[in-house]
Amino acid sequence: MIRINQIKLPLGHDRQDLLAKVSGILGIPAGEIDSLDIIKQSVDARKKPDIFYSYVVDVRVRGITGKKEEKLVRKLRGRDVSVQDSPGYRLPEPGTQELARPPVVIGTGPAGLFCGLLLARKGYRPILLERGEDVDARTRRVAEFWENGSLCPDSNVQFGEGGAGTFSDGKLNTLVKDPSGRNKEVLRILVEFGADPSILYVNKPHIGTDVLSRIVKAMREEIVGLGGQVRFLSRVTDFIVEQGRLMAVMVNGNERIDTEVAVPAIGHSARDTFEVLLERGIPMEAKAFAVGLRVQHPQVLINRSQYGMEECGELGPASYKVTKQTAGGRGVYSFCMCPGGYVVNASSEPGRLAVNGMSYHDRAGENANSALIVTVTPEDFPAAEAGREALAGVEFQRKLEEDAFCLGAGRIPVQLYGDFKENRISSGFGEVKPAFKGQYCFANLREMLPEPISRALLEGMEGFGRMIKGFDRPDAIFAGIESRTSSPVRIPRDSGLESEVKGIFPCGEGAGYAGGITSAAMDGIRTSEEIIRRYRPFTSRDSSDGAPNSSDTASS
Repeated sequence: MIRINQIKLPLGHDRQDLLAKVSGILGIPAGEIDSLDIIKQSVDARKKPDIFYSYVVDVRVRGITGKKEEKLVRKLRGRDVSVQDSPGYRLPEPGTQELARPPVVIGTGPAGLFCGLLLARKGYRPILLERGEDVDARTRRVAEFWENGSLCPDSNVQFGEGGAGTFSDGKLNTLVKDPSGRNKEVLRILVEFGADPSILYVNKPHIGTDVLSRIVKAMREEIVGLGGQVRFLSRVTDFIVEQGRLMAVMVNGNERIDTEVAVPAIGHSARDTFEVLLERGIPMEAKAFAVGLRVQHPQVLINRSQYGMEECGELGPASYKVTKQTAGGRGVYSFCMCPGGYVVNASSEPGRLAVNGMSYHDRAGENANSALIVTVTPEDFPAAEAGREALAGVEFQRKLEEDAFCLGAGRIPVQLYGDFKENRISSGFGEVKPAFKGQYCFANLREMLPEPISRALLEGMEGFGRMIKGFDRPDAIFAGIESRTSSPVRIPRDSGLESEVKGIFPCGEGAGYAGGITSAAMDGIRTSEEIIRRYRPFTSRDSSDGAPNSSDTASS
């Protein structure tokens, strides 16, 4: 296969234009090109308003393979052409160690779903336990919460089928290196279950909460069809450990599920589960994360800055990424940027409030929003009780969320940036119209933030205003608190991804090994690989030794 980089084409082109460009580069008739696969498509806006698409493509030419490909590439030396060997992703061969019971996957966010799907496809009949509801019931529950503020602690924006990412922009970009091909496998599986095929190659792929909801349901249905179980309203309340080895998990305080393998893919907000793991002797440590506020701007302001036009047509709403190091040494940066999106109430605990950003697939909202967050480390956390040092970051988050809840009397506290600078409550909105999911009210956000965080945000906004004209406009809308950027803990694991307590495989964002939908899904795949590599899958003759038959599967 021949790979060609740096192919530039103007806006409005079609596939025939791309084919003609490739034909010209290779010096062969277009009819001799057997296949042309787009590997990456990005936007080059460095000389706006002259904007181009830049492509990386893989090409197969009729009658040219092996040595002939190498000869053609040598002939075209200096034209960003190379021979590419892409074997694709493959799961390892199953091991031989016996499993008496199916593996248990705790959580149905990206890490848990992808781990469970690949285990099911290889014959392990996993049991997936989810404390929240299925995605349809969960969506109704969240809509009710945004309407009337009635929170269900086990089924909300954080908990339920699909995990926290279900109510987000569905961004699929990741900075994780991918020599194994897991990233492409995540995208391929998402397309298999209904995502637009363009996510396989666009530079900043996204799905949107409306499409993601359909995808996670389809994944669950395949797991069940392959003999697995997916159980909702099933919160893991204890881990039975004997002599340093997992024996069982307890569900809802009264049901014991015996198992030799459990995958806690619990997400960054399962604070009660963190406590149980700590009590049962699973090693855990506090880690750095970031906190801050959501900021809203008119989407046309971002479009104008990034693309030199207010209406971007086929380019879609523009995104941005800004970062700055403050004089005090803290990093301030944008996170989870949502073009054409909404700021949402993402709370999961009574008496505490957190926000997040969300976009639908079409990103058609009037505002752009992102989190502006500041790094915090264990040195910033309050002193913890002896034996609970690993949960110091959790307590730091909780205090911020309690203050946010009190500031807004249960509603999202909101302040214009100009009033944030002056340390006063806003009296009304300016030209930026609010775009929220959930009730909100004006408050002085500086009353809930530690002063070093406020100072860093002020310094960051001034710097970002020099990067994007109008970013620091006085009527930009702040909302808080953005506290769930990543897990506040890490659960150590060995080279086989296993905890010090044998049989427990900490996984995904909650365990401290991921930071978004794609990286969590990749870690779920990686965890499934380790289980597959070690254990033998169930076969039809295993139905009498505790493994469920397909007739035993359940989907609540």
